[in-house]
Amino acid sequence: MKSLFKCSALLVLAIALTISQLYGQKVKPSESGYAPVNGIKVYYEVYGKGKPIVLLHGAFMTIDLNWGELIPELSKNRKVIALELQGHGHTPFSERKLSHATLASDVTKVMDYLKIDKADVAGYSFGGEVAYQLAIQSPERLNKLVIISSTYKTSGWLPEVNKALEGMKPDLFTNSPLHTAYNAVAPDKTKWTKFLEQMMASAGQPFDLGDGNISKIPVPVLIIAGDNDGLDKTELSKTYKLLGGDVFADMGPMPKSQLAVAPGQTHVSLMMQTILILNYLNGFLK
Repeated sequence: MKSLFKCSALLVLAIALTISQLYGQKVKPSESGYAPVNGIKVYYEVYGKGKPIVLLHGAFMTIDLNWGELIPELSKNRKVIALELQGHGHTPFSERKLSHATLASDVTKVMDYLKIDKADVAGYSFGGEVAYQLAIQSPERLNKLVIISSTYKTSGWLPEVNKALEGMKPDLFTNSPLHTAYNAVAPDKTKWTKFLEQMMASAGQPFDLGDGNISKIPVPVLIIAGDNDGLDKTELSKTYKLLGGDVFADMGPMPKSQLAVAPGQTHVSLMMQTILILNYLNGFLK
């Protein structure tokens, strides 16, 4: 387990090599700005009205790149709060040390700033890691949790995924769609390389939030994965069991958590299935 961010960096590699166009949102936020939290300023956007849901993006992504197609649908009957985590998108680069615990704390501080006591939380890839940490350290702030193509430990990915990420360098992402999206909104475009280096500098840190901690998450969890998204499905099944799933529900109560494995989907393509993801969310969060 060589990187705090390794399990989400697959997203970076895949998008940088295969996606040529950004999505682009179809609605404008009703509110946007910066929340002063834990020594930095975190950018947020708010859409719609109703029960709140917080969206946490994947590594190196922006709100638009990750959630641009989903926000217009979710915001029809929900209050959607989308954040850009430390150094991502509009949120300025900071020398502050990166950690799941700090980033999860940032999320709760933004919720405090927006006067939101509790919310559903959905995280994709790296955002899923932060969402898991949030559920562990501040479960009282969550109603339900949605994890999309993510895991809480590096060994949750297939070995070939981790091997493919060995030796990643900032140059790989020069002029990539990720770079383009960053340049479109970053307050200081010159920080791109430092931002990449900061993320990759975490390569020596272990990543495992702990089976015991996952098993104690008190809120219902929906895990959404692609059948070929790089997640180790044996480990994914173990995760679902830790959350109370994988039972013979015909002979007992249905577990509060759910697992959805979408056929014919990769780590990148899964997030493009707007209607599929929306149906999963609406069914689980109702």
